[in-house]
Amino acid sequence: MKVWTKVHLKDRSKQVEMISASLTNYLYGYGPISDICKKYHISENDRKILDQYTANRIGGLLMLYLAKDINRINDIANKYNVPDNNLGEIIPEIEGYIEK
Repeated sequence: MKVWTKVHLKDRSKQVEMISASLTNYLYGYGPISDICKKYHISENDRKILDQYTANRIGGLLMLYLAKDINRINDIANKYNVPDNNLGEIIPEIEGYIEK
């Protein structure tokens, strides 16, 4: 029987940690989250908790990806693919250096 639970991985990777931190900053470092924190007076400590949670989740996904554990990635995608989410149309967005 499968039981849904959260686990903390003991195996650590400096590359995964660096990428997780970088992606967290990429997602939340600027833009709407900064404005929301100011508007609703979200404390710096609460923001750190949010950022840490996000980085931990990203790190877990990266570890599953590196382990090629497609089944667990699919489990996560299926569990959190809820029809009543607040998202509109997904428009992939990325930034970075390009050659001109």
